[in-house]
Amino acid sequence: MKKLSIITVLFATAFVISCSDVKRSPGTVYMPDMAYSRAYETYADHSNLAEKGINYNNMPVAGTISREEEMPFHIAKDAPGDTSHYTAAKLVKSPIDSLSAKDGEEAERLYLVNCGICHGPKLNGNGPLYKDGTGPYPAKPASLVGDAKYEAMPEGQMFYSVEYGKNLMGSYASQLSRKQRWMVIRYIKNKQAEAKAKAPAAEAKK
Repeated sequence: MKKLSIITVLFATAFVISCSDVKRSPGTVYMPDMAYSRAYETYADHSNLAEKGINYNNMPVAGTISREEEMPFHIAKDAPGDTSHYTAAKLVKSPIDSLSAKDGEEAERLYLVNCGICHGPKLNGNGPLYKDGTGPYPAKPASLVGDAKYEAMPEGQMFYSVEYGKNLMGSYASQLSRKQRWMVIRYIKNKQAEAKAKAPAAEAKK
């Protein structure tokens, strides 16, 4: 009997509340854009978003760069027949002034994979494509070590050549990220410095 009374009271209370004229409102959403996300596909048509009062485009925020472009190179490619940008690249300094042991190993690997086939494992221009003149490439590639021209070439001009290509050498922008390109150039410069340091010692032994 007691249980029946309790059930009756609860049922009556629920009935009275459900029939009440009181209207409850959840209130104002503090951040509706976060509560109700309006997702748009990156490459979808966004031409009518402004009509809906939505300020959106798929362009990067001004002044920002993507992760893979962490070391921007501001020199553009020269127009055909022009060398002004290539000349201006002389003033660009490498953002990498030294390599850790781990980065040095990686830079050497990147050089051997991408550059060694032409310029040779020893950076003397005698890679598999030339092979002392017996390889498939008839003209000897540049000797990056032992040739005063390339030993004196500024880092920025080297980067320009790797970025855009120069003469018979094509661009390596699709094979190496900008950081990797600078790492390879630092590796080359280190090898050039090592060769110069060894030269006086070799002359003294003669």
